[in-house]
Amino acid sequence: MQAGAGRIVSAILAGETIAIFGDYDVDGATSSALLNRYFRQIGIVPIIYIPDRMKEGYGPNIEAFDTLKDDGATLIITVDCGTLSFAPIKHAFDAGLGVVVIDHHQAEATLPDAVAVINPNRLDESGQCRQLAAVGVCFLVLIAVQKLLERDGFFTARSKPDLLDLLDIVAVGTVCDVVPLTELNRSFVSHGLKILNKTSKPGLVALLQVAGAADIPLTANHLGFALWPRINAGGRVVLASAGVELPTTDDYTKAQSLAEELNGF
Repeated sequence: MQAGAGRIVSAILAGETIAIFGDYDVDGATSSALLNRYFRQIGIVPIIYIPDRMKEGYGPNIEAFDTLKDDGATLIITVDCGTLSFAPIKHAFDAGLGVVVIDHHQAEATLPDAVAVINPNRLDESGQCRQLAAVGVCFLVLIAVQKLLERDGFFTARSKPDLLDLLDIVAVGTVCDVVPLTELNRSFVSHGLKILNKTSKPGLVALLQVAGAADIPLTANHLGFALWPRINAGGRVVLASAGVELPTTDDYTKAQSLAEELNGF
């Protein structure tokens, strides 16, 4: 965590171009959206890359990393993937790219040549946070990043994001990744539902409307049976990026269009 959060903060302070390499399922989409929304709140516009399920498959690949480098990225953050992506991350390292892996999938004894592999399911971890979805791990990373930015005086001349306001996104990803709703996950979902029940994020509002779940007290069941199928549909067709765009956009017209398109699948 220290190495990964530190590298992310260095990139922010130096004005580097940051890329987020996500996954096309709901956990990957909400993880990407969580980081994307936070970065935009602090004035950073990251590159978002969601691989094509059919053409690229799961996880990082060399061609995608080359594309991101050509687009100017110097730091790539992989979310919900990357722990076992040895060849692509070695290629990135050799090309001078920094890679921070944020994941929750089971690791092996050997880790890839990344700046950091932040994963509660590393073999050298205590297992205390083993049940977290990737979006939950991303939230913990943002806590660490914000603490370092505060230490470095980053918020002296700008407002500090309210991390608790992002827990609605964390709750959606946590429930939809079907991880046990115990311990920290339970807290994320409990508090996230309170935020979601009064959310003003256009994408989540539009998604709740098309799912017929607007203006009702939401529970974890609503996330799993109303929101999950719609967000997940994007990753199975040609709208993989919609799961990232919806929770991120502040444009209600765009949000409504994306939500209705996902609902059509």
